[in-house]
Amino acid sequence: MLQIISLLVENKPGALMRVTGLLTSRGYNIESLTVARTMDPTLSRMTIAVDVDQNLRSQVIKQMNKLINVLQATDLTDVPAVCREMVLMRVRVGMSSRTAILKEAEIFGARVVESSTEGFALEATGEAEKLEEFIDIMQSYGEIEVTRSGSVAVSLEAKKLRLSAPVQKAHAAVASLETVGT
Repeated sequence: MLQIISLLVENKPGALMRVTGLLTSRGYNIESLTVARTMDPTLSRMTIAVDVDQNLRSQVIKQMNKLINVLQATDLTDVPAVCREMVLMRVRVGMSSRTAILKEAEIFGARVVESSTEGFALEATGEAEKLEEFIDIMQSYGEIEVTRSGSVAVSLEAKKLRLSAPVQKAHAAVASLETVGT
């Protein structure tokens, strides 16, 4: 079953490699991964959808929280959260199907971002299942090209961020490395 993990990490080289390395070394398949800088340019937010056995979810979060550069790892799978993806799609169709495609796009909340004589470029956001359905319907009209973002998610719980312990952990690791070198 898919686990949705939200990570707040230091925006430093190697942070992504450490996170993905932890997952792949344990044999977990990453279904999607998105990363972007937060309002604080020194921090990034990662959203990872990973195929993990339900009994191991809490263990994965504990392991993530131990990583250097990870300030907070949160499991958003079973908590109140908003989770969305984006699809950019190019649909090649003749003039006879254009009106039907525009109506389908409107039903799914998609918008036309580019139009040409060969077809449309459409943008849609929503839950993964809704986007799968939209893609299936568009395939019935003709040739399509699809690019998807990974999942992005935000918790709706009113929790305070607890950053002090992981930051101290990183400083302790640096201090131990400094003592090894002396």
